[in-house]
Amino acid sequence: MSETLSRRPSELNREIHVRRLAYSDLPAVISIERRSFPTPWSLAMFVLELSKPSGICLAAGAGEELLGYVVCSRYDQVWHLMNIAVAPENRGSGVAGKLMRRLISEAGGDLPFTLEVRVSNRRAIGMYERFGFRSAGVRPHYYHDNGEDALIMWLDEVA
Repeated sequence: MSETLSRRPSELNREIHVRRLAYSDLPAVISIERRSFPTPWSLAMFVLELSKPSGICLAAGAGEELLGYVVCSRYDQVWHLMNIAVAPENRGSGVAGKLMRRLISEAGGDLPFTLEVRVSNRRAIGMYERFGFRSAGVRPHYYHDNGEDALIMWLDEVA
């Protein structure tokens, strides 16, 4: 375990920096992605999202270590939060919150945002609700790995 990972979450939280995601981050992103999701995105999917000039792709790190990332695409008048993940060993340390705050800031107050999240992912749903996202329906059998439904959430004004 690295020195950063052995620190208390509150200590790590002070050291987290958020910046634009770079192509050079993709090996670490793929590692986190594979440990976070039953059907992870491919390298090609990340390359495609990074190549879109209208999107916002951010990385959170501590020192040289990548802790998490967020990928958000712009479709017409809507921001779509496509993917957010934090390395399992760093969850609960404020990484996702910092990524979300920076994402909303980078969008410059341009709303709305939408996303889909597994109905069973109460932790993520709670975080989105703290940012002002509200449930707007369900996409039945959205997730291919197990047929789980997705909760559709929207943010129309910043909390």
